[in-house]
Amino acid sequence: MRYYIADCHFFHGELNDQMDCRGFADTEEMNNYMLKKWNAKVRSNDEVVILGDLSWGKPDETKELLNRLNGKLYLIIGNHDRFHQNNAYKTDRFVWMKHYEELKDNKRKVILSHYPVMCYNGQYYRNEKGENKTYMLYGHVHDTMDQRLIEQFSDITRSTVRTGRDGKEMHIPCNMINCFCMYSDYTPLTLDEWIICDKERREQYGKRS
Repeated sequence: MRYYIADCHFFHGELNDQMDCRGFADTEEMNNYMLKKWNAKVRSNDEVVILGDLSWGKPDETKELLNRLNGKLYLIIGNHDRFHQNNAYKTDRFVWMKHYEELKDNKRKVILSHYPVMCYNGQYYRNEKGENKTYMLYGHVHDTMDQRLIEQFSDITRSTVRTGRDGKEMHIPCNMINCFCMYSDYTPLTLDEWIICDKERREQYGKRS
């Protein structure tokens, strides 16, 4: 099984009362909760693609964290990840570390980047049933105004009609999913689970707007 998650920020205690306002009593409580949620879902042979900003901890703290996380780990490097900049951070727990990658997930293309890519490779691809074949998974923006702007862009794109090469009109696909850890209660999710999570979250947000 392959899972995805972004912006856990282990050891980044300021996120409890700033930006995310996660609400944990302290960093230790936050770390323990995220570890519990992760390991309750992920088994040793599962794959977890981390879409950046895994740990704000020191090298020894982060090494211990990596040894406690279940699964085969893959890292899309975020702006707060120091693994590629500081040799004191051990990287042997990662199958690979990259800034960008494109993978196949159950016959679908998955575009992986810490930063949202508005016009991503394969955006227009659909299968013979008209179902979406490409998804852009990202992190970085957490649940901020930047995420609201991305959602507005996505809505505008999906409502825009263009004429295809076959002469038929179609709505432009836009399948960008923010895999922000708080959206999944700090639990890594499969692509299908993220699709459902994203849809339900947008519907709930729309009701509050």
